[in-house]
Amino acid sequence: MARIIAVANQKGGVGKTTTAVNLAAALARTPMRVLLVDLDAQGNATMGSGVDKRELAASSCDVLLEEQHADAAIVATPEGFDLLPGNTDLTAAEIELMDEDGREQRLKRALDPLRGRYDFILIDCPPALSLLTLNALTAADSVLVPMQCEYYALEGLSSLLQTIDALKQRLNPALEIEGVLRTMFDVRNNLANAVSAELTHHFGDKVFRTIVPRNVRLAEAPSHGQSIVGYDRGSRGAIAYLGLAGEVLRRQRERDQDKERKPMNKPVETGA
Repeated sequence: MARIIAVANQKGGVGKTTTAVNLAAALARTPMRVLLVDLDAQGNATMGSGVDKRELAASSCDVLLEEQHADAAIVATPEGFDLLPGNTDLTAAEIELMDEDGREQRLKRALDPLRGRYDFILIDCPPALSLLTLNALTAADSVLVPMQCEYYALEGLSSLLQTIDALKQRLNPALEIEGVLRTMFDVRNNLANAVSAELTHHFGDKVFRTIVPRNVRLAEAPSHGQSIVGYDRGSRGAIAYLGLAGEVLRRQRERDQDKERKPMNKPVETGA
Protein backbone atom coordinates (compact mmCIF):
# COMPACT_ATOMS: atom_id res chain seq x y z
CA MET A 1 0.00 0.00 0.00
CA ALA A 2 1.58 3.26 -1.14
CA ARG A 3 2.48 6.02 1.25
CA ILE A 4 1.43 9.35 -0.27
CA ILE A 5 3.79 12.22 0.51
CA ALA A 6 3.02 15.82 -0.49
CA VAL A 7 6.15 17.91 -1.06
CA ALA A 8 4.91 21.34 -0.04
CA ASN A 9 5.94 24.79 1.07
CA GLN A 10 3.94 27.99 0.63
CA LYS A 11 7.21 29.82 -0.07
CA GLY A 12 8.61 29.51 -3.59
CA GLY A 13 12.22 28.88 -4.56
CA VAL A 14 13.04 26.48 -1.72
CA GLY A 15 13.85 23.41 -3.80
CA LYS A 16 10.40 21.83 -3.69
CA THR A 17 10.28 20.53 -7.28
CA THR A 18 13.96 19.61 -7.13
CA THR A 19 13.22 17.53 -4.05
CA ALA A 20 10.12 15.86 -5.54
CA VAL A 21 11.90 14.79 -8.74
CA ASN A 22 15.16 13.72 -7.13
CA LEU A 23 13.54 11.85 -4.25
CA ALA A 24 11.35 10.00 -6.77
CA ALA A 25 14.43 9.05 -8.81
CA ALA A 26 16.43 8.03 -5.73
CA LEU A 27 13.59 5.87 -4.36
CA ALA A 28 13.13 4.24 -7.78
CA ARG A 29 16.74 3.07 -7.62
CA THR A 30 16.32 1.27 -4.29
CA PRO A 31 14.20 -0.13 -6.11
CA MET A 32 10.75 1.07 -5.06
CA ARG A 33 7.64 1.48 -7.21
CA VAL A 34 7.19 5.25 -7.34
CA LEU A 35 4.62 7.58 -8.85
CA LEU A 36 5.34 11.32 -9.03
CA VAL A 37 2.32 13.62 -9.41
CA ASP A 38 2.98 17.06 -10.90
CA LEU A 39 0.35 19.37 -9.45
CA ASP A 40 2.14 22.63 -10.28
CA ALA A 41 0.90 24.53 -13.36
CA GLN A 42 4.52 25.41 -14.23
CA GLY A 43 5.07 21.74 -15.10
CA ASN A 44 8.69 21.84 -13.94
CA ALA A 45 8.56 18.39 -12.35
CA THR A 46 7.27 17.01 -15.65
CA MET A 47 10.09 18.58 -17.68
CA GLY A 48 12.67 17.66 -15.05
CA SER A 49 11.57 14.03 -15.34
CA GLY A 50 12.32 13.98 -19.08
CA VAL A 51 8.70 14.40 -20.27
CA ASP A 52 7.66 17.30 -22.54
CA LYS A 53 4.76 19.12 -20.89
CA ARG A 54 3.71 20.58 -24.28
CA GLU A 55 3.04 17.16 -25.82
CA LEU A 56 0.84 15.45 -23.23
CA ALA A 57 -2.03 13.24 -24.33
CA ALA A 58 -3.55 13.66 -20.85
CA SER A 59 -2.46 15.36 -17.65
CA SER A 60 -3.25 15.80 -13.97
CA CYS A 61 -5.69 18.53 -15.06
CA ASP A 62 -7.84 15.94 -16.89
CA VAL A 63 -7.70 13.70 -13.82
CA LEU A 64 -8.81 16.47 -11.43
CA LEU A 65 -11.68 17.40 -13.73
CA GLU A 66 -12.58 13.68 -13.86
CA GLU A 67 -12.34 13.67 -17.64
CA GLN A 68 -9.71 10.90 -17.53
CA HIS A 69 -8.79 8.14 -15.11
CA ALA A 70 -5.30 8.53 -13.67
CA ASP A 71 -4.27 5.32 -15.48
CA ALA A 72 -4.81 7.01 -18.82
CA ALA A 73 -2.58 9.97 -17.95
CA ILE A 74 0.33 8.20 -16.23
CA VAL A 75 3.54 7.88 -18.27
CA ALA A 76 6.81 6.07 -17.59
CA THR A 77 9.94 8.21 -17.26
CA PRO A 78 13.55 7.44 -18.23
CA GLU A 79 14.39 7.72 -14.51
CA GLY A 80 12.52 4.52 -13.58
CA PHE A 81 9.47 6.04 -11.89
CA ASP A 82 5.98 6.76 -13.22
CA LEU A 83 4.67 10.29 -13.68
CA LEU A 84 1.23 11.87 -13.64
CA PRO A 85 2.32 14.95 -15.60
CA GLY A 86 1.17 18.53 -15.26
CA ASN A 87 1.16 21.72 -17.32
CA THR A 88 -0.49 25.15 -17.51
CA ASP A 89 -3.92 23.52 -17.91
CA LEU A 90 -3.89 23.10 -14.12
CA THR A 91 -4.63 26.83 -13.76
CA ALA A 92 -7.87 26.35 -15.69
CA ALA A 93 -8.67 23.24 -13.65
CA GLU A 94 -8.39 25.20 -10.42
CA ILE A 95 -10.84 27.81 -11.70
CA GLU A 96 -13.33 25.20 -12.94
CA LEU A 97 -13.28 23.36 -9.62
CA MET A 98 -13.99 26.43 -7.50
CA ASP A 99 -17.76 25.89 -7.35
CA GLU A 100 -17.76 22.07 -7.37
CA ASP A 101 -18.87 20.04 -4.36
CA GLY A 102 -16.10 17.96 -2.81
CA ARG A 103 -13.51 19.86 -4.84
CA GLU A 104 -10.75 19.22 -2.25
CA GLN A 105 -11.28 15.44 -2.60
CA ARG A 106 -10.69 15.12 -6.36
CA LEU A 107 -7.04 14.03 -6.17
CA LYS A 108 -7.70 11.67 -3.27
CA ARG A 109 -10.42 9.89 -5.26
CA ALA A 110 -8.07 9.59 -8.23
CA LEU A 111 -5.09 8.24 -6.27
CA ASP A 112 -6.80 5.82 -3.87
CA PRO A 113 -7.22 3.09 -6.56
CA LEU A 114 -3.47 3.35 -7.34
CA ARG A 115 -2.20 2.73 -3.81
CA GLY A 116 -1.80 -0.99 -4.38
CA ARG A 117 0.45 -0.47 -7.42
CA TYR A 118 3.10 1.71 -5.78
CA ASP A 119 5.26 1.89 -2.69
CA PHE A 120 5.40 5.70 -2.71
CA ILE A 121 3.34 8.41 -4.38
CA LEU A 122 4.98 11.85 -4.26
CA ILE A 123 3.03 15.02 -5.04
CA ASP A 124 4.81 18.18 -6.19
CA CYS A 125 2.62 21.04 -4.93
CA PRO A 126 2.45 24.61 -6.23
CA PRO A 127 4.14 27.31 -4.08
CA ALA A 128 0.90 28.66 -2.65
CA LEU A 129 -1.99 27.59 -0.45
CA SER A 130 -4.27 27.04 -3.44
CA LEU A 131 -7.05 24.56 -4.20
CA LEU A 132 -4.41 22.37 -5.86
CA THR A 133 -2.34 22.31 -2.67
CA LEU A 134 -5.45 21.53 -0.62
CA ASN A 135 -6.14 18.59 -2.93
CA ALA A 136 -2.61 17.32 -2.36
CA LEU A 137 -2.81 17.68 1.43
CA THR A 138 -6.21 15.99 1.52
CA ALA A 139 -4.89 13.02 -0.47
CA ALA A 140 -1.58 12.72 1.41
CA ASP A 141 -0.55 10.67 4.41
CA SER A 142 2.22 13.13 5.23
CA VAL A 143 3.94 16.35 4.19
CA LEU A 144 7.63 16.73 3.39
CA VAL A 145 8.67 20.38 3.79
CA PRO A 146 11.80 21.57 1.94
CA MET A 147 13.10 24.87 3.27
CA GLN A 148 16.10 27.14 3.11
CA CYS A 149 17.73 28.03 6.39
CA GLU A 150 16.91 31.73 6.43
CA TYR A 151 14.74 33.97 8.58
CA TYR A 152 11.75 34.34 6.25
CA ALA A 153 11.67 30.57 5.69
CA LEU A 154 10.98 30.07 9.39
CA GLU A 155 7.95 32.36 9.14
CA GLY A 156 6.73 30.42 6.09
CA LEU A 157 7.12 27.14 7.95
CA SER A 158 5.03 28.40 10.86
CA SER A 159 2.28 29.42 8.43
CA LEU A 160 2.36 26.02 6.71
CA LEU A 161 2.11 24.18 10.04
CA GLN A 162 -0.94 26.25 10.97
CA THR A 163 -2.50 25.35 7.62
CA ILE A 164 -1.82 21.65 8.20
CA ASP A 165 -3.39 21.80 11.67
CA ALA A 166 -6.52 23.47 10.27
CA LEU A 167 -6.74 20.96 7.44
CA LYS A 168 -6.41 18.01 9.85
CA GLN A 169 -9.46 19.20 11.73
CA ARG A 170 -11.58 19.55 8.61
CA LEU A 171 -10.40 17.28 5.78
CA ASN A 172 -7.60 14.87 6.68
CA PRO A 173 -7.25 13.95 10.39
CA ALA A 174 -4.46 11.44 9.72
CA LEU A 175 -2.13 13.94 8.00
CA GLU A 176 1.29 14.22 9.63
CA ILE A 177 4.67 15.84 9.03
CA GLU A 178 6.98 13.47 7.17
CA GLY A 179 9.92 15.72 7.85
CA VAL A 180 11.62 19.07 7.28
CA LEU A 181 14.42 19.05 4.70
CA ARG A 182 17.13 21.70 4.74
CA THR A 183 17.93 22.68 1.13
CA MET A 184 20.42 24.91 -0.70
CA PHE A 185 22.53 24.84 2.42
CA ASP A 186 25.82 26.72 2.67
CA VAL A 187 27.87 25.69 5.73
CA ARG A 188 29.88 28.93 5.49
CA ASN A 189 26.75 30.99 6.17
CA ASN A 190 26.40 31.75 9.90
CA LEU A 191 22.69 32.56 9.60
CA ALA A 192 22.02 29.25 7.86
CA ASN A 193 23.79 27.39 10.67
CA ALA A 194 21.83 29.31 13.31
CA VAL A 195 18.46 28.64 11.64
CA SER A 196 19.42 24.99 11.18
CA ALA A 197 20.15 24.67 14.89
CA GLU A 198 16.84 26.34 15.76
CA LEU A 199 14.95 23.96 13.47
CA THR A 200 16.55 20.94 15.12
CA HIS A 201 15.80 22.35 18.58
CA HIS A 202 12.10 22.90 17.84
CA PHE A 203 11.31 19.93 15.60
CA GLY A 204 13.76 17.29 16.81
CA ASP A 205 13.73 14.09 14.77
CA LYS A 206 11.20 15.60 12.34
CA VAL A 207 14.19 17.36 10.76
CA PHE A 208 15.89 15.04 8.29
CA ARG A 209 19.55 14.41 8.99
CA THR A 210 20.19 14.81 5.27
CA ILE A 211 21.14 18.34 4.24
CA VAL A 212 20.99 19.26 0.55
CA PRO A 213 23.90 21.57 -0.28
CA ARG A 214 24.11 24.29 -2.89
CA ASN A 215 25.42 22.35 -5.88
CA VAL A 216 26.01 23.43 -9.49
CA ARG A 217 25.34 19.93 -10.87
CA LEU A 218 22.02 19.87 -9.05
CA ALA A 219 21.01 23.12 -10.76
CA GLU A 220 22.15 21.84 -14.18
CA ALA A 221 20.26 18.52 -14.15
CA PRO A 222 16.71 19.83 -14.95
CA SER A 223 17.94 21.53 -18.15
CA HIS A 224 18.88 18.04 -19.38
CA GLY A 225 15.52 16.57 -18.38
CA GLN A 226 17.20 14.43 -15.74
CA SER A 227 17.29 13.97 -12.00
CA ILE A 228 20.63 14.58 -10.31
CA VAL A 229 20.89 10.83 -9.70
CA GLY A 230 20.71 10.19 -13.45
CA TYR A 231 22.79 13.22 -14.42
CA ASP A 232 25.72 12.91 -12.02
CA ARG A 233 25.35 10.19 -9.39
CA GLY A 234 28.70 11.06 -7.81
CA SER A 235 27.84 14.71 -7.17
CA ARG A 236 27.14 16.07 -3.69
CA GLY A 237 23.53 16.73 -4.67
CA ALA A 238 22.97 13.14 -5.78
CA ILE A 239 24.56 11.76 -2.62
CA ALA A 240 22.27 13.99 -0.54
CA TYR A 241 19.07 12.81 -2.26
CA LEU A 242 20.11 9.16 -2.12
CA GLY A 243 20.65 9.73 1.61
CA LEU A 244 17.20 11.32 1.89
CA ALA A 245 15.65 8.29 0.18
CA GLY A 246 17.37 6.08 2.75
CA GLU A 247 15.88 8.14 5.60
CA VAL A 248 12.38 8.01 4.10
CA LEU A 249 12.64 4.24 3.76
CA ARG A 250 13.92 3.85 7.32
CA ARG A 251 11.02 5.88 8.70
CA GLN A 252 8.58 3.78 6.69
CA ARG A 253 10.08 0.56 8.06
CA GLU A 254 9.74 1.91 11.60
CA ARG A 255 6.08 2.76 10.99
CA ASP A 256 5.44 -0.72 9.60
CA GLN A 257 7.13 -2.31 12.62
CA ASP A 258 5.03 -0.20 14.99
CA LYS A 259 1.85 -1.37 13.25
CA GLU A 260 2.93 -5.00 13.59
CA ARG A 261 3.65 -4.56 17.31
CA LYS A 262 0.39 -2.79 18.21
CA PRO A 263 -1.94 -5.82 17.93
CA MET A 264 0.46 -7.77 20.19
CA ASN A 265 0.11 -5.11 22.90
CA LYS A 266 -3.69 -5.32 23.09
CA PRO A 267 -4.99 -6.75 26.38
CA VAL A 268 -6.30 -10.29 26.19
CA GLU A 269 -10.02 -10.48 26.69
CA THR A 270 -11.23 -13.18 29.06
CA GLY A 271 -14.68 -14.69 29.15
CA ALA A 272 -16.97 -14.18 32.10
